[in-house]
Amino acid sequence: MEQELARSNISYRNPRLYDELQADNAATALCTALIEAYGPSGAQTVLDLGCGTGQALGHLARRFTYVGIDVQPLLIDYGRQVRPTLDLQVGDLRETRLGRSVDAIICVGNVLAYLHTTADLTSAFATFAAHAHPGTVLILGTLVAASPAALHSAAPVTQRVDTATAHASVTVRHEWNLHHQIETTYRHWRFDDGTEAEDCIRRRVVFPRELELYLNTAGFDLLEIIPDGHGGEVTGPGAYIVARSTRHRGNTVQSSSGSVG
Repeated sequence: MEQELARSNISYRNPRLYDELQADNAATALCTALIEAYGPSGAQTVLDLGCGTGQALGHLARRFTYVGIDVQPLLIDYGRQVRPTLDLQVGDLRETRLGRSVDAIICVGNVLAYLHTTADLTSAFATFAAHAHPGTVLILGTLVAASPAALHSAAPVTQRVDTATAHASVTVRHEWNLHHQIETTYRHWRFDDGTEAEDCIRRRVVFPRELELYLNTAGFDLLEIIPDGHGGEVTGPGAYIVARSTRHRGNTVQSSSGSVG
């Protein structure tokens, strides 16, 4: 899986660029607020599944005992170098088992969208259940609808990306496959130094009622769906989903792992 992800996205092949593109701490502030609002009283432990380099949600370590898991060794190795105090580990969302429960589980940044099959999603929710005790809050950030550009086959759009290490014009176009609920994003990078690169990012949309079914099967009650912009009605493409575990540890759904397809 990690090799497919690296091929699909230039920032996964360049951890420093990934860090620069993930510099916004808005997700950290939102997750902190949601843990305080919905988590158990005195919440202390957080499991971040799909943590990347730890750039974004690693800030939670200032308040909580934090463990970050990601399937991509390149990102984890870089994160350990630049954030040596964080507990960052290589692991697959579908298979990770720490052998203990936590007060809050976070899986944001469209991590779930890279799991394309029902078997993979079932395995991911089994992982959530395996690390939950009654009252554990689960915060997901994922795609709940196709983007308007994909739905309407919009013309490609070119935008600038300027970071400390990358200066490029990026042309983006989208495709939508309703049968598989997959949105494909094609990006062509033209760097100012004359080099070029291609991305082909395939992400699955999981509609809100689907998410509720996965949550209920794994022993979580849906509490709130928050638009990606943090206000107004949920229209997509992204949203934050907040749920709370009601299932005692050990009484979990059966896991079945498989390749992303």
